[in-house]
Amino acid sequence: MARPRIVIVGAGFAGFEAARTLARQSRGAADIVIINPTDYFLYLPLLPEVAAGILEPRRVSVSITGALPGVKLVLGEVDGFDFDARTVSYVDPDGSKGTIGYHRLVIAAGSVNKLLPVPGVTEYAHGFRGIPEALFLRDHIIRQIEMADTAEDPAEREARTTFVVVGAGYTGTEVAAQGVLFTEALTRHRPQLAGRARWLLIDTADRVLPSLDERLARTAGEVLGRRGVEVLLGTSVKEAGAEGVHLSNGDFVPTRSLIWCVGVRPDPLVDNLGLEVKQGRLVVDEFLNVPGLPDVYAIGDAAAVPDLTRPGEITGMTAQHASRQGRTAAHNIAASYGKGRRRAYKHHDLGFVVDLGGLDSAANPVGVPLKGFPAKVVTRGYHLISMPGNRVRVAADWLLDAVLPRQGVQLGLVSATAVPLDSALPQGLPDTGQTQEKSDS
Repeated sequence: MARPRIVIVGAGFAGFEAARTLARQSRGAADIVIINPTDYFLYLPLLPEVAAGILEPRRVSVSITGALPGVKLVLGEVDGFDFDARTVSYVDPDGSKGTIGYHRLVIAAGSVNKLLPVPGVTEYAHGFRGIPEALFLRDHIIRQIEMADTAEDPAEREARTTFVVVGAGYTGTEVAAQGVLFTEALTRHRPQLAGRARWLLIDTADRVLPSLDERLARTAGEVLGRRGVEVLLGTSVKEAGAEGVHLSNGDFVPTRSLIWCVGVRPDPLVDNLGLEVKQGRLVVDEFLNVPGLPDVYAIGDAAAVPDLTRPGEITGMTAQHASRQGRTAAHNIAASYGKGRRRAYKHHDLGFVVDLGGLDSAANPVGVPLKGFPAKVVTRGYHLISMPGNRVRVAADWLLDAVLPRQGVQLGLVSATAVPLDSALPQGLPDTGQTQEKSDS
């Protein structure tokens, strides 16, 4: 290679931030390449608002080439590494196989839906990790309300207006909180359905938001209770079927809607590297280097990064950690070329924000607990600052939602078969069984 090439696998929070920081530091002195199955960075925290009809999907998807001038995008799904030859192999959207060489490599493959061995879940539940799933859920909720409105059987009407969210973490709590407001809007002009939509939030933990500050959990629980969301704690799904779900407490809930938000697991790509893993994540040192491979870095959900603020533990799988690890990896790569000094990754929690829809939010910036409208201001301000693009468009959608009714219209763009829960492949990549070879090394 005539000049240094830095290859970044994945364009989530970690990979995107690493590429952006490297592009600024290198000033064209190195080739920076991102391999990603889509041409956009997804701002995942606002995905529940897409499902609830507040934001259009393009608002939360930021063009990689538009936001990162000078960074080359290779569309494809990485399927292997040759660390001796310093190459990465991938499959492009047409099913052709390619390889690309690197001088430095950053593995930021991210995560996929976490699965549990529950009968029927992979057949009847749908996850919540990307735009296709959010669009499917939006259409699905509207469809169930419309079909319930014309159903003559009261039992069918009840099942179609019952929505079960499994997982009371960050995503599940926001989906339930936003979802109940969405169904209220959809049933406002349907007299026989008004006030009948039922939302259940299920988790085995003893409180909602179990991994966050207890004060945030208390605020979220109060908002959910006020809106009529049934929170079932210490409970799990025992079996899922076409007519409903059996719960561990012995209850059967008739429903056509099972929304799976139990968490995430590292991308399965990590398991096939032949390298040391911890909790399914690739082991790295405090400088984000993979031991024994000084030119390879791993960051984000795919990496088991030592938490220097909590000896013996690894950092959580959060956007906050991913973004900051991306920046640290970029600085350390620059240091490996003689620009600056490398630094260990050490991050102190700056707080979290949870958008509960309407005028309600929960936040604890730098440890200060907030709720209601002040928390809403902090939450939306944080998202606007954190987004790498589309800020004006997002703010405009928020303003329009505040003054205009939401549109309850099915677009029919994503079918249920297009968003299987057990698929680790992002949308757009075919399972062709055959590949063609090409190279870029």
